[in-house]
Amino acid sequence: MAHRPAGERHWHRPHDGEHRFPVSLVAFLVIGLQYVLPNNLSLSFQHWICSLELLLLFALYAISPKRIHSHHSPTRALSICLTTTMTVSNTASAVLLIRNLINGGITSATELLASGGSIWLTNIVIFSLWFWDLDRGGPGARAQAIQEHPDFIFPQMSDPDYAPDNWHPNFFDYLYMSFTNASAFSPTDVLPLTRWAKMLMLVQSVTSLLTVGLVIARAVNILQ
Repeated sequence: MAHRPAGERHWHRPHDGEHRFPVSLVAFLVIGLQYVLPNNLSLSFQHWICSLELLLLFALYAISPKRIHSHHSPTRALSICLTTTMTVSNTASAVLLIRNLINGGITSATELLASGGSIWLTNIVIFSLWFWDLDRGGPGARAQAIQEHPDFIFPQMSDPDYAPDNWHPNFFDYLYMSFTNASAFSPTDVLPLTRWAKMLMLVQSVTSLLTVGLVIARAVNILQ
């Protein structure tokens, strides 16, 4: 293992960056989940929203099809625009789901669990995209080691003995973090350090708790 200067950490050193394809594939699957939601749980112009999301996704992949090795402001703006569009669409679906649960608009437990599960899974992926795109300025900025201080601290970052010397978090690390936060309703092994990171994890936990709690309560009520 190469000698590390005193005080130097993983995030202080530039690296090759991560591939765009895994992120694009997961985003594509989310767009598919949003497209197949029932009409009563999606906006009237949902197909136009999905078309816009696909357009933004293809534009991102065309601009940066391989590794994200440097910070590029236009590309990051497109990525944030895509995640924002997904967030608006899924938030609308969650609000419509809650309204239907309160009004008794969904009478099938199977439909309720399938739709609620789809919205919950989409919520996990969307927040993982936010974590991935905002932590230390985004994937390109992380590859160039532009920011000195991290927004999230992974176990491999706190102790170099936990991972190889060249370890860096990639999208699936943020996806795992998002899943555990949505499941446990609190941070687990990855800790938020900055205020925006804490607030984002708080919003996800509350959203997940409301969705899971209301869906399960209504499903039990239907089955009785």
